[in-house]
Amino acid sequence: MGSTADKIKGKTNEVAGKARQAAGKVVDNHEEQAKGAVQEAKGQAQVAKGDAKDTVKRVVDKA
Repeated sequence: MGSTADKIKGKTNEVAGKARQAAGKVVDNHEEQAKGAVQEAKGQAQVAKGDAKDTVKRVVDKA
């Protein structure tokens, strides 16, 4: 998967996780809030992976 795809999937997971947390908060469901936090963290990791791929590509292109 390319860096752009990683970033898009990551942002999607971040937004979905935040929404899941908010929904859990509204209905006072701590399990759903926790699952949302995990999904948001997964998204942040995916975005970071995409950024890392971009950095590696720039370094390789300079060499």
